[in-house]
Amino acid sequence: MSEQRGHPKEICADMASAVRLEWWNIGWTLTYIAALGLAMGGSQAMRTAWIEDMLGLIPPIVFLIAERYERRASNARFHYGYDRVNGLGFLIAAVALAAAGLFLLKDAVTALAAQEHVTIGTVRIMGQDVWLGWFMLAAQAYACIPPFIIGRKELPLATRLRDKLLHTDALMNKANWQTGVAGFVGVALLGFGLWWADAVAAAVISAGIIWDGWRALKVAIAELNDGVPHELDGDRRADDAKAIAKALKARFPGAKVLLRETGRYIRAEVVGAEPPKGFGPDDLEIEGLDARWRLDSVAFRP
Repeated sequence: MSEQRGHPKEICADMASAVRLEWWNIGWTLTYIAALGLAMGGSQAMRTAWIEDMLGLIPPIVFLIAERYERRASNARFHYGYDRVNGLGFLIAAVALAAAGLFLLKDAVTALAAQEHVTIGTVRIMGQDVWLGWFMLAAQAYACIPPFIIGRKELPLATRLRDKLLHTDALMNKANWQTGVAGFVGVALLGFGLWWADAVAAAVISAGIIWDGWRALKVAIAELNDGVPHELDGDRRADDAKAIAKALKARFPGAKVLLRETGRYIRAEVVGAEPPKGFGPDDLEIEGLDARWRLDSVAFRP
């Protein structure tokens, strides 16, 4: 068994909450995947929503795997530990999102070009003919509820943990419930005879998947290429990184400060300065930094 390093004590409670939430996420996602699979029939929007919901399993599964590896200490093979496994999982989720979105968009555009007229049949229940669209609408409505609740709980945790994978999962849950709304509208309009509404709804859903995948892919590539730490929700440099750089420049005037992001942690390098005896990250006076645990190490290159 590998030696355990553990998470910084400042984030242990939040990490435990995130792990529990992701297990709940997987459980609930499986229920509405089953509901959509049983009810989708020939609807393109329903099929697209169903596939997107299956893709929604990737981030929580990868997060749980990455979290276990991240707790492992460095060893003879990985001298710097497994901090970057979270970023690797983030890259896997981003590629899966973007590729699947392109595939689903192709299907929707093909259906529109071919002018496929999807019809929703009926089923006989207790002597009465019941439109199958009612089951589709009920499944879509149910599929909107769990991701709406879970996604809202994930966002504050992702912010406190500086976890891009968890943040992407929150965005994907947001996309999932919005997908459910779009699919609901598409099936409802299909019931009124608007054959194109179903494929248009599928195309809109696919475009949202591609956009989320593209944004995630840019951030993942930047991290794996030792990019400067950025905020979870955009291209703006992280406030933590600004505070750390300011403190290091004040302590070592004239030196060049380099920062890179390794998973949820920041590693700094001071170029052109000698390291003070016994100096460590805890000796640095950083103003306005709530998460001191993010600064994992400071290296010197005289």
